[in-house]
Amino acid sequence: MKISLLIVVTLVICSTATAQVDSTLFKRTQQDTSKLLLNMDAVYNRPFLSVSKLPVAVGGYVEANWQHLGTDGVSEGHQFQMRRLTLFIASSISRRIKFLSEIEFEDGTKEINIEFASVDFEFHPLLNFRGGIVMNPIGAFNQNHDGPKWEFIDRPLSATQLLPATWSNVGFGLYGKLYKNNWVYAYETYLTNGFDDQIISNNENKTFLSASKLNKDRFEESFNGVPLLTAKVAIRNKRIGELGLSYMGGVYNKFQEDGLVLDEKRKHRTWAIDFNTVLLTGTYLTTEWTYTRVDVPSTYSQQYGDKQWGGFFDVVQPVLRKSILGFERSVVNAICRFEYVDWNVGKFLETGDNIREDIVSVVPGISWRPNAQTVIRLNYRYNWQTDILGNPASKTAGFQFGFSSYF
Repeated sequence: MKISLLIVVTLVICSTATAQVDSTLFKRTQQDTSKLLLNMDAVYNRPFLSVSKLPVAVGGYVEANWQHLGTDGVSEGHQFQMRRLTLFIASSISRRIKFLSEIEFEDGTKEINIEFASVDFEFHPLLNFRGGIVMNPIGAFNQNHDGPKWEFIDRPLSATQLLPATWSNVGFGLYGKLYKNNWVYAYETYLTNGFDDQIISNNENKTFLSASKLNKDRFEESFNGVPLLTAKVAIRNKRIGELGLSYMGGVYNKFQEDGLVLDEKRKHRTWAIDFNTVLLTGTYLTTEWTYTRVDVPSTYSQQYGDKQWGGFFDVVQPVLRKSILGFERSVVNAICRFEYVDWNVGKFLETGDNIREDIVSVVPGISWRPNAQTVIRLNYRYNWQTDILGNPASKTAGFQFGFSSYF
């Protein structure tokens, strides 16, 4: 209730004052390397409304769409969805102390989450401290997930089905960047609360990291008292692109309580690699791949995989840059996404046959950007999903149309 009241009051103040749109949250001294933005900069690289000398700035984005999908000839018909409304509130407490928050309303108000709420203390470009609710830097999409930045309506399958997309926790950590000529080097590392045993005890009946998002208690206490470590290093060249390597790992089970040993410590470890670049033809390429190991108890059946991997590869090709319907500098893109997720890598002990439980997806489409902050998208999705026994794949296909925009 207090959060909602704060948001309403802030928006009323902004709507009654003379506001200006700034492309970055805080005004910084311009550098030759200022365009070398990384995925870790996504929390700052957003449009905000600032009012005169008021220390608080606000912003956000909205996503809505229509879809008609069917699986093996069976469809639920036409579906209209209000996927999310996200609000940003930020403040420059002092010249080197910043606050930023991200509050998301999903599926109407079915879910309301504080996805990011941290205070940054800037000591040195290579040594900065962040604390609060932080976005764990595993892969690239988890940090750089704003809908208006993407040409596709659905988030990548690997980001939602292998990794828990927009995965955030309470904790503290360090981050820094070093600029040198056409290069920028960066790192982030955090200790936070982490996963729980819903990784292997969930309604999906498989190893499923995303199930731990249901544990709202992680924002006030650790499930087992062992911190989750997340660390990432990234490097970007002005001509080549950005490469990121990240790791996330910890203990997920409750191995003791009140000094009584209940079980051995069972760990999960995830590694991720991401890369993005722009070719000389103007083609945007973005990819991210992850690999996860989970210590599954021997008492669990083989349907709970101890190894998982998958990822996505996006191609975005601008085909038209011109004024369209009065929108100057608008861009039309031809797009395509290739996805793969394998929830259970391995072989059956009894037969030696491969354990399946995987999905392949292709999503071609077109997008129109009337301006840099708004995208209108038409996607065609085709999925092949195979069960654990390798039976003929079920096929899902259909169209999706929608938009996403900052405001």
